[in-house]
Amino acid sequence: VNTVVFDKTGTLTRGKPAVTDIFPSGIDQKTLLGIAAAVEKNSQHPLADAVVQRTLLEGVPIGEAEGFDTHGGKGVSARVLGEEVLVGNRAFLEERGVVLAQDRESVVRGLQNEGKTVILVAVGDNLAGVLGVADTVKETTPSALEVLKGMGMKVAMITGDNRLTATAIGKRLGIEEVFAEVLPGDKAKEVEKLQKAGNIVAFVGDGINDAPALARADVGIAIGSGTDVAIESGDIVLVRDDLLDAAAAIQLSRKVMSRIRQNIFWAFAYNAALIPLAAGIFYPLTGYTLRPELAALAMALSSVTVVTLSLSLKRYIPPAKRYHSLKV
Repeated sequence: VNTVVFDKTGTLTRGKPAVTDIFPSGIDQKTLLGIAAAVEKNSQHPLADAVVQRTLLEGVPIGEAEGFDTHGGKGVSARVLGEEVLVGNRAFLEERGVVLAQDRESVVRGLQNEGKTVILVAVGDNLAGVLGVADTVKETTPSALEVLKGMGMKVAMITGDNRLTATAIGKRLGIEEVFAEVLPGDKAKEVEKLQKAGNIVAFVGDGINDAPALARADVGIAIGSGTDVAIESGDIVLVRDDLLDAAAAIQLSRKVMSRIRQNIFWAFAYNAALIPLAAGIFYPLTGYTLRPELAALAMALSSVTVVTLSLSLKRYIPPAKRYHSLKV
């Protein structure tokens, strides 16, 4: 493996975003939250839960929505009090004919430059407001990325976020290669592109949308706290929600492969060196041949060497684990 691709939400971040900014347009803040939450409460997405939780925190009653529908990584829609409500990204609203005023444009750009995810809410053809959502980076994420880079790995991030938002987050984490505005079904395609470019790719993810990418990657690493579908699609499942364990898994696999090569070398080295001696090839030159009991002992030593090298792996602690201890 020489390239590790991370999903953003729930993998690099905690997956528990919170609404940090609210900018109503033509309606008050509580009304904006109420209509947005009425639609979002029908969704399982972490961003939807963030809207619902902020609405409950503000003490705003959440009404009922009819005709709820999802739109492939772009947003959701439903009817609230007889009017169509759209909640999603800019591309989704623009497809429906909703145009942002200049002042809202600057608000959106400002939030994106801060690395926040922007949620737009529209009622009918009119923009009702802008919500800024921020997700907290996991405590061990920077350390894990540092360890992987130290191993000579290329690190990339894949997300459905707007390019400005994704770039800001990538810059904060020191990730240079960022795949932004990627629809859920296209993550596997991005992994395939990297593979066709000659990379051996490990993909780290936790959500149901990550399952195809986990299956497509050369090595799929699933977060144990993620969805069952993601876990079933992964080659490696991390028991803890700690990305340093992903680095440790790669280090351990490298160590195992190194030990396998050593075992093969020693298994052949004994035979290559002593079989000709036991056969008497050097007898005309040296007058010496290997006695049967010594040949049997050499064979036993070969097996002991291989077994000892293998058992020594039990004492191996991946550097990423020691790194975590030093940081703590």
